[in-house]
Amino acid sequence: MDSRKRCLGNIKVEQTVFFLCDMQEKFKPVIAYFKEILEVAKRLVTASKYLEIPLVVTEQYPKGLGRTVTDLQVGHAAGLIHKTKFSMVVPEVEELMARLCSGNVRHVVLFGIETHVCVQQTVIDLLERGYEVHVVADATSSRNHTDRMFAFERFRHAGAIVTTAEALLMQLVGDKQHPQFKPIQSLIMANSPDSGLVPTLEDTSV
Repeated sequence: MDSRKRCLGNIKVEQTVFFLCDMQEKFKPVIAYFKEILEVAKRLVTASKYLEIPLVVTEQYPKGLGRTVTDLQVGHAAGLIHKTKFSMVVPEVEELMARLCSGNVRHVVLFGIETHVCVQQTVIDLLERGYEVHVVADATSSRNHTDRMFAFERFRHAGAIVTTAEALLMQLVGDKQHPQFKPIQSLIMANSPDSGLVPTLEDTSV
């Protein structure tokens, strides 16, 4: 991908893989808005089944940080890889990517934790390899909300697309006549929970 070209983010289902980064048990009490991003992550994981989009899941040092939270039903994942490297782009994932979508992966939808560490390094490594990266902001967080928001800003400057789950899923469906429109619509009928992405009136009051 020529880095000089403007990235329009015209994502195609048949060339897309979902990356779920390190949503593990030990992070539950320490990640900002964990409950809220988990709810959105569940929608994305379910959507990957409906749309038959491969799901790649990583766990960062599961011996110490636990396994993927049980709320996320990832049994259909194309791969569940353990790692110690911060980036999801480890050899096992690269080998898997070479096989998925008939070896024609162009778009990676990325969500999970932590935004400024494992997600950030994954964004950098994917962009460096020429993939178009869509980071789902309302399904991605850090322990510190400031780190989270500055990471999103860095992603935009680097050339990644920072989006929301609803915007992404509607773009992937693309047409009311899509055979999976109603199942996807059912996932987003309830508004996504507030995960602090937009300041409230209380936040902006003096």
